Amino acid sequence: MRVVLALGGNAMTSPDGAARPEDQLAAIRVAMRSTARLVAAGHDLVLTHGNGPQVGNLLVKNELAAHVVPPVPLDWCGAQTQGTIGFMILDELEAALAAEGTDVPVAGLVTRTLVDQADPNFAHPTKPIGRYLPEAQARTMIDHGQTWEDRGERGWRRVVASPEPVEVLDAPAMQTLLAQGYVVVGAGGGGIPVVRDADGRLRGVEAVIDKDLTAALLARRLEADVLVIATDVEHAAVDWGTPAQRDLTSVPLTEMRGYAAAGQFASGSMGPKVDAAIRFVESGGPRSIITSLERITEAIEGGHGTRILPDPAPDDHAGDPTGQASTRHTS
Repeated sequence: MRVVLALGGNAMTSPDGAARPEDQLAAIRVAMRSTARLVAAGHDLVLTHGNGPQVGNLLVKNELAAHVVPPVPLDWCGAQTQGTIGFMILDELEAALAAEGTDVPVAGLVTRTLVDQADPNFAHPTKPIGRYLPEAQARTMIDHGQTWEDRGERGWRRVVASPEPVEVLDAPAMQTLLAQGYVVVGAGGGGIPVVRDADGRLRGVEAVIDKDLTAALLARRLEADVLVIATDVEHAAVDWGTPAQRDLTSVPLTEMRGYAAAGQFASGSMGPKVDAAIRFVESGGPRSIITSLERITEAIEGGHGTRILPDPAPDDHAGDPTGQASTRHTS
Protein backbone atom coordinates (compact mmCIF):
# COMPACT_ATOMS: atom_id res chain seq x y z
CA MET A 1 0.00 0.00 0.00
CA ARG A 2 0.96 3.63 -0.38
CA VAL A 3 1.24 5.18 3.06
CA VAL A 4 1.63 8.80 4.16
CA LEU A 5 2.99 8.75 7.71
CA ALA A 6 2.89 11.92 9.81
CA LEU A 7 5.25 11.90 12.78
CA GLY A 8 4.46 14.18 15.70
CA GLY A 9 6.97 16.41 17.38
CA ASN A 10 7.29 13.90 20.23
CA ALA A 11 9.11 11.61 17.78
CA MET A 12 11.84 14.23 17.43
CA THR A 13 12.64 14.93 21.10
CA SER A 14 13.32 12.95 24.27
CA PRO A 15 10.37 11.78 26.43
CA ASP A 16 10.80 14.79 28.75
CA GLY A 17 10.67 17.19 25.81
CA ALA A 18 14.40 17.99 25.76
CA ALA A 19 15.60 19.04 22.30
CA ARG A 20 19.38 19.08 22.57
CA PRO A 21 21.02 17.74 19.39
CA GLU A 22 21.79 14.41 21.08
CA ASP A 23 18.18 14.14 22.31
CA GLN A 24 16.80 14.75 18.85
CA LEU A 25 19.14 12.27 17.22
CA ALA A 26 18.35 9.55 19.77
CA ALA A 27 14.60 10.07 19.37
CA ILE A 28 14.79 9.99 15.57
CA ARG A 29 16.86 6.80 15.74
CA VAL A 30 14.08 5.09 17.73
CA ALA A 31 11.37 6.43 15.42
CA MET A 32 13.13 5.19 12.31
CA ARG A 33 13.23 1.62 13.60
CA SER A 34 9.43 1.49 13.50
CA THR A 35 9.40 3.29 10.16
CA ALA A 36 11.91 0.84 8.66
CA ARG A 37 9.71 -2.11 9.64
CA LEU A 38 6.88 -0.52 7.68
CA VAL A 39 9.07 -0.18 4.58
CA ALA A 40 10.49 -3.68 5.02
CA ALA A 41 6.92 -5.01 4.99
CA GLY A 42 6.70 -3.80 1.38
CA HIS A 43 4.74 -0.55 1.65
CA ASP A 44 5.45 2.62 -0.32
CA LEU A 45 6.06 5.47 2.11
CA VAL A 46 6.06 9.24 2.30
CA LEU A 47 7.16 10.48 5.72
CA THR A 48 6.25 13.91 7.08
CA HIS A 49 7.28 15.29 10.45
CA GLY A 50 6.81 18.06 12.97
CA ASN A 51 9.38 20.77 13.63
CA GLY A 52 7.98 22.70 16.60
CA PRO A 53 10.86 22.22 19.06
CA GLN A 54 13.46 22.89 16.38
CA VAL A 55 11.78 26.10 15.21
CA GLY A 56 11.43 27.07 18.87
CA ASN A 57 15.20 26.76 19.26
CA LEU A 58 15.78 29.02 16.26
CA LEU A 59 13.35 31.59 17.62
CA VAL A 60 15.29 31.79 20.89
CA LYS A 61 18.48 32.39 18.91
CA ASN A 62 16.68 35.11 16.96
CA GLU A 63 15.62 36.80 20.20
CA LEU A 64 19.04 36.61 21.83
CA ALA A 65 20.80 38.00 18.77
CA ALA A 66 18.18 40.54 17.68
CA HIS A 67 20.29 43.47 18.89
CA VAL A 68 23.18 42.27 16.68
CA VAL A 69 21.63 40.74 13.55
CA PRO A 70 18.06 40.89 12.19
CA PRO A 71 15.97 37.81 13.04
CA VAL A 72 15.36 35.47 10.13
CA PRO A 73 11.72 35.13 9.04
CA LEU A 74 9.60 32.18 10.03
CA ASP A 75 9.55 30.66 6.53
CA TRP A 76 13.36 30.54 6.67
CA CYS A 77 13.12 28.79 10.03
CA GLY A 78 10.85 26.20 8.44
CA ALA A 79 13.25 25.63 5.56
CA GLN A 80 16.23 25.31 7.89
CA THR A 81 14.51 22.78 10.14
CA GLN A 82 13.29 20.75 7.17
CA GLY A 83 16.90 20.42 6.10
CA THR A 84 18.25 19.62 9.56
CA ILE A 85 15.58 17.11 10.54
CA GLY A 86 15.51 15.67 7.04
CA PHE A 87 19.19 14.80 6.95
CA MET A 88 18.99 13.16 10.39
CA ILE A 89 16.00 11.11 9.28
CA LEU A 90 17.78 10.05 6.09
CA ASP A 91 20.85 8.86 7.98
CA GLU A 92 18.91 6.99 10.65
CA LEU A 93 16.32 5.52 8.28
CA GLU A 94 19.01 4.20 5.94
CA ALA A 95 20.73 2.55 8.90
CA ALA A 96 17.46 1.07 10.16
CA LEU A 97 16.58 -0.25 6.70
CA ALA A 98 19.99 -1.88 6.44
CA ALA A 99 19.37 -3.57 9.80
CA GLU A 100 16.10 -4.92 8.36
CA GLY A 101 17.98 -6.25 5.32
CA THR A 102 16.23 -3.78 3.02
CA ASP A 103 18.05 -1.55 0.54
CA VAL A 104 15.19 0.77 -0.46
CA PRO A 105 16.61 4.22 -1.36
CA VAL A 106 15.62 7.27 0.68
CA ALA A 107 15.32 10.92 -0.42
CA GLY A 108 14.55 14.15 1.44
CA LEU A 109 12.77 17.04 -0.22
CA VAL A 110 12.60 20.65 0.96
CA THR A 111 8.91 21.27 0.44
CA ARG A 112 6.78 24.37 -0.08
CA THR A 113 3.08 24.58 0.76
CA LEU A 114 0.89 27.16 -0.96
CA VAL A 115 -1.48 29.20 1.19
CA ASP A 116 -3.98 31.88 0.20
CA GLN A 117 -3.01 35.52 0.76
CA ALA A 118 -6.69 36.21 1.48
CA ASP A 119 -6.88 33.57 4.22
CA PRO A 120 -8.58 35.32 7.17
CA ASN A 121 -5.98 33.90 9.54
CA PHE A 122 -3.48 36.44 8.21
CA ALA A 123 -5.66 39.31 9.44
CA HIS A 124 -6.02 37.83 12.91
CA PRO A 125 -2.89 35.84 13.88
CA THR A 126 -3.62 33.65 16.89
CA LYS A 127 -1.10 30.78 16.80
CA PRO A 128 1.28 31.19 19.78
CA ILE A 129 4.88 30.20 19.16
CA GLY A 130 8.13 30.39 21.06
CA ARG A 131 8.71 31.35 24.66
CA TYR A 132 7.33 34.07 26.93
CA LEU A 133 9.40 37.26 27.23
CA PRO A 134 9.36 40.36 29.39
CA GLU A 135 7.77 43.34 27.67
CA ALA A 136 11.06 45.11 27.03
CA GLN A 137 12.48 42.13 25.12
CA ALA A 138 9.21 41.60 23.27
CA ARG A 139 9.29 45.24 22.16
CA THR A 140 12.61 44.61 20.46
CA MET A 141 11.01 41.86 18.38
CA ILE A 142 7.94 44.02 17.70
CA ASP A 143 10.30 46.64 16.30
CA HIS A 144 11.42 43.97 13.82
CA GLY A 145 7.82 43.63 12.60
CA GLN A 146 6.62 40.70 14.70
CA THR A 147 3.24 40.47 16.50
CA TRP A 148 3.37 39.86 20.27
CA GLU A 149 0.59 39.76 22.85
CA ASP A 150 0.57 40.50 26.56
CA ARG A 151 -0.32 37.21 28.28
CA GLY A 152 -0.41 38.57 31.83
CA GLU A 153 1.87 37.25 34.55
CA ARG A 154 3.70 34.87 32.21
CA GLY A 155 4.81 37.72 29.99
CA TRP A 156 4.49 38.46 26.28
CA ARG A 157 4.27 35.81 23.56
CA ARG A 158 4.53 35.93 19.82
CA VAL A 159 1.48 35.02 17.69
CA VAL A 160 1.47 34.22 13.99
CA ALA A 161 -1.05 33.27 11.34
CA SER A 162 -1.93 29.62 10.78
CA PRO A 163 -3.51 29.56 7.30
CA GLU A 164 -5.10 26.56 5.63
CA PRO A 165 -2.82 24.62 3.27
CA VAL A 166 -4.02 24.87 -0.32
CA GLU A 167 -1.48 22.84 -2.31
CA VAL A 168 1.77 20.98 -1.65
CA LEU A 169 3.75 22.47 -4.51
CA ASP A 170 6.48 19.84 -4.55
CA ALA A 171 4.13 16.85 -4.57
CA PRO A 172 4.93 16.09 -8.26
CA ALA A 173 8.58 15.60 -7.34
CA MET A 174 7.49 13.25 -4.56
CA GLN A 175 5.37 11.33 -7.05
CA THR A 176 8.38 10.90 -9.32
CA LEU A 177 10.57 9.67 -6.48
CA LEU A 178 7.90 7.20 -5.34
CA ALA A 179 7.62 5.84 -8.88
CA GLN A 180 11.38 5.20 -8.78
CA GLY A 181 11.07 3.20 -5.56
CA TYR A 182 12.22 5.83 -3.05
CA VAL A 183 11.00 6.45 0.46
CA VAL A 184 10.34 10.19 0.49
CA VAL A 185 10.81 12.52 3.46
CA GLY A 186 9.08 15.86 2.91
CA ALA A 187 6.57 18.53 3.90
CA GLY A 188 8.18 18.84 7.32
CA GLY A 189 6.41 21.18 9.71
CA GLY A 190 3.48 21.44 7.29
CA GLY A 191 5.71 22.76 4.54
CA ILE A 192 7.33 26.16 4.02
CA PRO A 193 4.40 28.59 3.71
CA VAL A 194 4.38 30.49 0.43
CA VAL A 195 1.88 32.68 -1.40
CA ARG A 196 1.55 33.40 -5.11
CA ASP A 197 1.58 37.07 -6.06
CA ALA A 198 -0.42 38.59 -8.89
CA ASP A 199 2.53 38.19 -11.28
CA GLY A 200 2.69 34.46 -10.49
CA ARG A 201 5.86 34.65 -8.39
CA LEU A 202 6.05 32.70 -5.16
CA ARG A 203 7.32 34.16 -1.90
CA GLY A 204 7.56 32.91 1.65
CA VAL A 205 5.37 34.33 4.40
CA GLU A 206 5.46 34.48 8.19
CA ALA A 207 3.05 31.70 9.15
CA VAL A 208 2.77 28.23 10.65
CA ILE A 209 0.83 25.53 8.79
CA ASP A 210 -0.66 22.65 10.73
CA LYS A 211 1.52 19.69 9.75
CA ASP A 212 -1.28 17.13 9.96
CA LEU A 213 -3.56 19.16 7.67
CA THR A 214 -0.74 19.30 5.13
CA ALA A 215 -0.25 15.53 5.52
CA ALA A 216 -3.95 14.98 4.74
CA LEU A 217 -3.74 17.22 1.67
CA LEU A 218 -0.56 15.48 0.51
CA ALA A 219 -2.04 12.03 1.03
CA ARG A 220 -4.93 12.84 -1.30
CA ARG A 221 -2.60 14.39 -3.90
CA LEU A 222 -0.46 11.23 -3.90
CA GLU A 223 -3.53 8.93 -3.91
CA ALA A 224 -2.38 7.23 -0.71
CA ASP A 225 -4.21 4.17 0.50
CA VAL A 226 -3.90 5.29 4.10
CA LEU A 227 -2.94 8.33 6.13
CA VAL A 228 -1.29 7.36 9.40
CA ILE A 229 -0.90 9.97 12.14
CA ALA A 230 1.60 8.64 14.66
CA THR A 231 1.39 9.99 18.18
CA ASP A 232 2.20 8.91 21.74
CA VAL A 233 -1.06 7.01 22.38
CA GLU A 234 -2.44 3.90 20.70
CA HIS A 235 -5.98 5.22 20.18
CA ALA A 236 -8.00 8.39 20.14
CA ALA A 237 -10.55 8.26 22.95
CA VAL A 238 -13.85 9.82 23.92
CA ASP A 239 -14.60 11.05 27.45
CA TRP A 240 -10.86 11.16 27.96
CA GLY A 241 -9.66 11.30 31.55
CA THR A 242 -13.03 10.26 33.01
CA PRO A 243 -14.30 6.88 34.28
CA ALA A 244 -16.29 6.65 31.02
CA GLN A 245 -13.19 6.93 28.80
CA ARG A 246 -13.47 4.70 25.75
CA ASP A 247 -10.84 3.99 23.09
CA LEU A 248 -12.07 4.35 19.53
CA THR A 249 -11.24 1.54 17.14
CA SER A 250 -13.08 1.34 13.81
CA VAL A 251 -15.24 4.46 13.39
CA PRO A 252 -17.35 5.55 10.39
CA LEU A 253 -16.71 9.07 9.16
CA THR A 254 -20.05 10.56 10.29
CA GLU A 255 -19.64 9.16 13.78
CA MET A 256 -16.14 10.60 14.10
CA ARG A 257 -17.38 13.98 12.87
CA GLY A 258 -19.98 13.88 15.62
CA TYR A 259 -17.39 13.24 18.32
CA ALA A 260 -15.26 16.10 17.01
CA ALA A 261 -18.22 18.50 16.86
CA ALA A 262 -19.05 17.61 20.47
CA GLY A 263 -15.60 18.75 21.58
CA GLN A 264 -14.32 15.30 22.47
CA PHE A 265 -10.78 16.04 21.27
CA ALA A 266 -8.57 18.71 22.81
CA SER A 267 -7.71 21.55 20.44
CA GLY A 268 -4.06 21.56 21.45
CA SER A 269 -3.37 17.85 21.14
CA MET A 270 -5.69 15.22 19.63
CA GLY A 271 -8.08 17.70 17.96
CA PRO A 272 -5.87 18.65 14.98
CA LYS A 273 -4.94 15.00 14.38
CA VAL A 274 -8.59 13.96 14.27
CA ASP A 275 -9.42 16.92 12.02
CA ALA A 276 -6.74 15.90 9.53
CA ALA A 277 -7.76 12.24 9.63
CA ILE A 278 -11.38 13.20 8.96
CA ARG A 279 -10.43 15.49 6.08
CA PHE A 280 -8.50 12.77 4.28
CA VAL A 281 -11.49 10.41 4.32
CA GLU A 282 -13.94 13.22 3.51
CA SER A 283 -11.94 14.02 0.39
CA GLY A 284 -12.14 10.43 -0.84
CA GLY A 285 -9.26 8.76 1.00
CA PRO A 286 -9.83 5.08 1.83
CA ARG A 287 -8.99 5.36 5.56
CA SER A 288 -7.05 7.20 8.20
CA ILE A 289 -5.36 5.75 11.27
CA ILE A 290 -4.30 7.39 14.53
CA THR A 291 -2.01 5.25 16.67
CA SER A 292 1.36 5.07 18.40
CA LEU A 293 4.54 5.00 16.38
CA GLU A 294 5.43 1.55 17.72
CA ARG A 295 2.22 0.01 16.31
CA ILE A 296 2.04 1.57 12.84
CA THR A 297 2.73 -1.60 10.86
CA GLU A 298 0.25 -3.57 12.94
CA ALA A 299 -2.32 -0.82 12.48
CA ILE A 300 -1.93 -0.76 8.69
CA GLU A 301 -1.91 -4.52 8.21
CA GLY A 302 -4.30 -5.48 10.98
CA GLY A 303 -6.86 -3.79 13.16
CA HIS A 304 -4.91 -1.71 15.65
CA GLY A 305 -5.35 1.97 16.44
CA THR A 306 -8.22 4.31 15.70
CA ARG A 307 -9.35 3.76 12.11
CA ILE A 308 -11.61 6.31 10.43
CA LEU A 309 -13.44 4.78 7.49
CA PRO A 310 -15.88 6.07 4.87
CA ASP A 311 -19.53 5.69 5.86
CA PRO A 312 -20.90 2.34 4.67
CA ALA A 313 -23.24 2.36 1.71
CA PRO A 314 -26.88 1.78 2.68
CA ASP A 315 -26.78 -1.78 1.33
CA ASP A 316 -23.32 -2.59 2.78
CA HIS A 317 -24.03 -5.13 5.51
CA ALA A 318 -20.73 -6.98 5.43
CA GLY A 319 -17.91 -4.59 4.66
CA ASP A 320 -14.27 -5.02 5.46
CA PRO A 321 -13.62 -4.85 9.24
CA THR A 322 -10.02 -3.75 8.78
CA GLY A 323 -10.73 -1.21 6.04
CA GLN A 324 -8.17 -2.79 3.72
CA ALA A 325 -10.29 -2.91 0.61
CA SER A 326 -8.18 -0.50 -1.41
CA THR A 327 -5.71 -2.10 -3.78
CA ARG A 328 -4.72 0.88 -5.92
CA HIS A 329 -1.11 0.67 -4.80
CA THR A 330 0.34 -2.72 -4.07
CA SER A 331 3.91 -3.71 -3.34
